[in-house]
Amino acid sequence: MSFASNRTRFPLLAAGLLGLTGVGLGAMGAHALKATLAERGMMQAWETAARYHLFHAVALLGLAAWIRADAPDLGGRLLPWGARFWCVGVLLFSGSLYAIALGGPRWLGPVTPLGGIALMIGWVLVAIGGLRSGRERP
Repeated sequence: MSFASNRTRFPLLAAGLLGLTGVGLGAMGAHALKATLAERGMMQAWETAARYHLFHAVALLGLAAWIRADAPDLGGRLLPWGARFWCVGVLLFSGSLYAIALGGPRWLGPVTPLGGIALMIGWVLVAIGGLRSGRERP
């Protein structure tokens, strides 16, 4: 297995799993759970969770392509960490919103911003990777 494929395995797997679950949960919210979510006034929370969930699945695909193209470069070292933070962020941010929308415990409320912070850290790492990408190695 090559250097690039080792580094792209996780982002590609995560993109596939997040894409699959994001589409499934989005569809459940739009159809099977629509009445329940509307009754609770939580349709917008569910839609926000699904939107962030799916956006980051697509972002992971792009990140995997970037890592594959630029893996030996300096920016490539940070990019897998960006993918990890995005996955944790989706789990905490979207996961807590899904659970809250379905009547989950109140203690989940503070988990949502922690997920948002993890998502932002992932984006910061990607941005730093972009700044370092293409630089000459020492």
